[in-house]
This record gives sequence, structure tokens and C-alpha cells, in this order.
Amino acid sequence: MLPMLTNMPKDVLVAQIKDGLVLLVLGMGTVFIFLVILIFATKLMSKVIKGLEGNHQSAAPAAAPVQAATVQVQPKAATAPAGDDAAVAAAIVAAYDKSRN
Repeated sequence: MLPMLTNMPKDVLVAQIKDGLVLLVLGMGTVFIFLVILIFATKLMSKVIKGLEGNHQSAAPAAAPVQAATVQVQPKAATAPAGDDAAVAAAIVAAYDKSRN
């Protein structure tokens, strides 16, 4: 590739570099404009959805707050019998609850 570039006439090489730069600017400009339009469209849709949610929530009655269920696990021996699925499930729930808090 390099020997081919060095054997080209200077005016052809300059023309190709200019064409490459024009394509670079056009491509990056197109992507930039698309991203700007995407940002504004996303913000507009967010405002529209928030407006629709406000109308929908004002018409619906307020729901009662939901409380999370808690599981209390009794300490057991370190090993459980092989068929004791309830103890395994309780241990998983307890470990998950402890990791969340």
C-alpha cells in the first residue's frame, strides 16, 4: 500500500486525501446530527409520557402501600438432610434478604 501511495502523482494523492476528509466530516456530521435529534426526541417523549401518566394517575384511586414480606429463619444445624427442600429454600431466602439489607 505504501509503495502505491509514493508512486502516485502528488495532485491525485492530495485529491484523494481531500475526498477522504470530506467523507469523514460528512459521516461524523451525520452521526452527530442524528444523535442530537435522538436526544431531543427522547426528551419530548419523556415529557409526553409524564403528561399522560399524570392524567392517568389523577383519574385512578390511590393504591394502598405494599409492604415487603419478611421471612424469619430458625437457626438449624450446619448440614440439612438431602430431602429437606424447605430448609434449603429458607436458607436461600435468608441469604438473599441479608444481602439486600
